[in-house]
Amino acid sequence: MTIPLRTHAIEAAPSSTLGPIPFPRLVRVEWAKATDTRAARWLLALVALSTAAMMLAPILAPTRFDQTYASYLEVTAVTLVILLPVVAILMLTGEWSQRSAMTTFTQEPRRIRVVNAKLAVSMLLGGGAAVFGGVITAAGLGLAAASGRALEANLTVGAITGYLLFVLLNVLAGVALGALLQSSATAIAASFALPAAIAVLGTASTLVSDWIDMSTTWNLVLENRWGGHVPQISVSVLFLVAVPLAAGVVRTMHRDVT
Repeated sequence: MTIPLRTHAIEAAPSSTLGPIPFPRLVRVEWAKATDTRAARWLLALVALSTAAMMLAPILAPTRFDQTYASYLEVTAVTLVILLPVVAILMLTGEWSQRSAMTTFTQEPRRIRVVNAKLAVSMLLGGGAAVFGGVITAAGLGLAAASGRALEANLTVGAITGYLLFVLLNVLAGVALGALLQSSATAIAASFALPAAIAVLGTASTLVSDWIDMSTTWNLVLENRWGGHVPQISVSVLFLVAVPLAAGVVRTMHRDVT
């Protein structure tokens, strides 16, 4: 007697492949890299202390500074951007200087997402520093007013926007150098040497001084003097931020992590 055999279709088990790492998680990881190291904490502390200390200058030396709200805010902005870009540089160069690129890009092979997370954290740092600077400025203005000094209340939306953009542009310049050079020491040295070198070249060339030198073009942003200067500011941003950042992203995409 023949017993008929039944065939049963075997259904494949559902795939358990993991999805991509959520971008907010990448941002949290990069935020930790930027703020949870001893070097970063010291740098951020120095940024805070130097900003608070420098705010005493227009209070104690009123004849050397314009006694206006905008002038006090400009003092804060210039002080913030001395060391703040260094924090961004350390974050951008961390994988290469600390030899952790293999770990980072194994966990997230799409390197552009890591770079985007670093950019997002840099902007958060810059924005947070700008808000902190605003608080310090308000405290300085309060001390000056309490001493009986007359201050011109000339702050406008444009002046506040220029202050924020000035801080963010300087942070982005640090990001661009870090992405391009991929060495902490080299990028930090370049962040101080490059503006000085451009300023020296600017003494011999009005083209450099008027169109590239950040001490000229970005101060126009800080002082809210956009009229007729947008092309100069744009060329400076292109030369000091956009081009080196794009080159740094390309280098990051193709560099051998081994």
